[in-house]
Amino acid sequence: MSEPAGHQQKLRYKRILFKISGEILSGEGGFGLDQDRLAALSEEIQSVVDAGVEIGLVIGAGNIFRGLKGASQGMDRVVADHMGMLATVINALAVQDSLESHGLFTRAMSAINMEQIAEPFIRRRAMRHLEKGRIVLFAGGTGNPYFTTDTAAALRAVEIGADVLIKGTKVDGVYSSDPKKNPDATRYRHITYMDMLGKGLKVMDSTAITLCMDNRLPIAVFDFSKPGLLKKLILGEKVGTVVSEEEHV
Repeated sequence: MSEPAGHQQKLRYKRILFKISGEILSGEGGFGLDQDRLAALSEEIQSVVDAGVEIGLVIGAGNIFRGLKGASQGMDRVVADHMGMLATVINALAVQDSLESHGLFTRAMSAINMEQIAEPFIRRRAMRHLEKGRIVLFAGGTGNPYFTTDTAAALRAVEIGADVLIKGTKVDGVYSSDPKKNPDATRYRHITYMDMLGKGLKVMDSTAITLCMDNRLPIAVFDFSKPGLLKKLILGEKVGTVVSEEEHV
């Protein structure tokens, strides 16, 4: 196999950091890994890579173990968070295997040193992989407890010079309140970082939003369960919600 150069299309975003929750990888039971879900994710990512996009991935671990939940059940928070970070490595390896079965080239990089299964995260090496058209999976969170995978995604996005941090969720954007609980909730096409923080909207944690705000990194939130929307987003179509300082971004 030779590494793909990608077809030339007019892209709104050339380099992206794509953050997805671990639950997206699970089956109907909400736990573990579902091969059909992995295949669907790989096909969506393949369409974006074929368009010429450089992509980094951060995957949560809610389908296996969530540190906050462990802590709420009496575990030491640091121990629970380390378990959650290890779970993100499991998900990264599963996604890596699925992507490569679709003929894509990948590198897994971990913030926790485990060289037998993943490269250590080194910024310059990660950027070189992206330049060569490889999908880079950033696992192990930030390597530190008390930080979520949202914050890890924001950090890696800034470090690799991503044009946007894209978060794939189960809802079609950012709402004024939980649309599942409030049928009158309204969806924002655009919202500023400060409004997001001030309104206490829980799409991402405040540390991640603040990091993006400080570095003027736009955040795009969309419904990943609908096929084809990721590619539409990177081609510049109005999809989901954009969080940025100015509406035209």
